[in-house]
Amino acid sequence: MSISDLSRRVGSIAPSATLAVSAKAKALKAQGKPVIGFGAGEPDFATPQHIVEAAVAACTVRANHGYTPTPGLPALRDAIAAKTARDSGYQISADQVVVTNGGKQAVYNAFAALLNPGDEVLLPAPFWTTYPEPIRLAGATPVVLASTIESGFRVTVDQLEAARTPNTKALMFVSPSNPTGAVYPRDEIEAIGRWAVEHDIWVLCDEIYEHLVYGDAEHHSMPVVVPELADRCIVLNGVAKTYAMTGWRIGWIVAPPTFAKAASTLQSHQTSNVCNVAQAAALAAVSGSLDAVHDMHAAFDRRRIAIHRGLNEIDGVSALDPQGAFYAFPSFEQVLGRTIGGVTPTTTAELADVLLDQINVAVVPGEAFDAPGYCRMSFALSDEDLAEGVGRIADLLGRG
Repeated sequence: MSISDLSRRVGSIAPSATLAVSAKAKALKAQGKPVIGFGAGEPDFATPQHIVEAAVAACTVRANHGYTPTPGLPALRDAIAAKTARDSGYQISADQVVVTNGGKQAVYNAFAALLNPGDEVLLPAPFWTTYPEPIRLAGATPVVLASTIESGFRVTVDQLEAARTPNTKALMFVSPSNPTGAVYPRDEIEAIGRWAVEHDIWVLCDEIYEHLVYGDAEHHSMPVVVPELADRCIVLNGVAKTYAMTGWRIGWIVAPPTFAKAASTLQSHQTSNVCNVAQAAALAAVSGSLDAVHDMHAAFDRRRIAIHRGLNEIDGVSALDPQGAFYAFPSFEQVLGRTIGGVTPTTTAELADVLLDQINVAVVPGEAFDAPGYCRMSFALSDEDLAEGVGRIADLLGRG
């Protein structure tokens, strides 16, 4: 088989850069290398015990051994509706919820159900590596809007309006942001939402980091801030980041009922229902206490402060204070072009190779997020590893 035998659409998409970096780091660690991994977008905590126990119990329930409704277990859909009202103030009904195999399927199915060939989706950059691929697979075009460290990695209504064309169907809106950690303030969310309403543009809001905001930053759900948007708004979420459940693969779509039904119909031909045991675990998560979430938040907040301070002490490196998620997104633009350990990287992709090869530190280069010159560094790792990893980078760049 040759590459020409593949579907042109599938052949044109890129593999996940974040998963690739994580896999390479794990492979080196398995070989005995002292790798410090800043690449993985997942908490370093175990799933809370009460959630695990709910899954164990679910294994013995005969009803979980067979097919269940495609859009999710009724009890879980009800609980997600209640959780959405509790956490963001967004009042929805269970028939607006479609439970998916992780957040990625939520993203894919939302775009697949919404887009037609020739449509355009406004995609602020830096962006999570997965967003543009399902847009392209739907035959639509991602229209990238750049932001920088100077703008706080946030785009403005003026930028959105300048990029709008008669083909603009949707906006991908993410706050808190992966990869930058940026959080939009309420007034900017309102302005963007009202602009979308004015121009009949759909907004897909990825809220998977809703509980991970720090300092004075606050998470605001756009359809709550701008209720008129609700009929053209799709909220994407899941249990992965909040509850340390990346491997359980439970995400969901919240959308107008007609849209949710279409997304469920699509899923009925893809995967049918999501794993029932994982759904039982998710039910325990979203309907249970947030005490474990608060404990993880406290650890992330402590690490956020440490990585921000450590990175900004390195000559040539600058980083904004992350307001949300668990990523720092430092600029290495002043480092590029230097000779480091006998190598002169000119891109952050090359710099990432230098860091991994010479000091066993894994970061994700900014090129993966349409942000050359930057790197994403997760601070979802132990305090000791974080300090060791940043220290290795400081030592290497200081040596030159």
